[in-house]
This record gives sequence, C-alpha cells and structure tokens, in this order.
Amino acid sequence: QVQVVESGGGLVQAGKSLRLSCAASGSTFSIKSIDWYRQAPGKQRELVVSLNTDGRAVYADSVKGRFFVSRDNAKFMVYLDMNSLKPEDTAVYYCHAEFYPGGARASAWGQGTQVTVSS
Repeated sequence: QVQVVESGGGLVQAGKSLRLSCAASGSTFSIKSIDWYRQAPGKQRELVVSLNTDGRAVYADSVKGRFFVSRDNAKFMVYLDMNSLKPEDTAVYYCHAEFYPGGARASAWGQGTQVTVSS
C-alpha cells in the first residue's frame, strides 16, 4: 500500500506564493504518478497537476505558468509551488498517488490541506 500526507496550506494574500508538500510512504516503488487535486466549496474536485515517474508534468490551464511541481525522490516528497495566487485558487488541496501493487491499479488520497487566498 501507499500513503500520502499533505502539508503546507494556509492563508495568504493574493499575489503571494505558497508551497505544498506531499510525503509518500509505503510501497513507493509501485507509484506511477502523483497528482495534486483541489476542491473549492460547492465545486467538484479538479486536477491541478499530474506528475508521472518519468518526470513529465501536465498542468491544468488555470494554473499553467503559476504553479510548478517538483519532487525529491530520495525523500519520497512531491512539492507544489504556487505563485501569483488568486482568490479563485482557494480550495482544499489533495495529494493523490496512483500505484500498481501486483499489477492492479490502486489509488491513495491524502486528507487535504486548506489553501485560502485573500483579496
């Protein structure tokens, strides 16, 4: 199994930056991708960025050029650097891992971390 835990959320003014962290543990060798999702009040959860094991990242149009994902393989950490934050970025941000224990696809979600951007 794989577990992921997010950290780093908080309250920030518009235009500022914030870094989120996702710590992965367990059968990390079976991870194929780690993604960041977010869910704003009254809205569906949406994909922010997906990072696969090849290092390729795919960003949502709404965050392109402002958010950047990186990883530290030695520490099994994935980071989301959010710049030029806007009030519409306010949401609970979730880390998600897609992994394949024994060949079958499995999914792990973190508990979420709140990001609030004030205008």
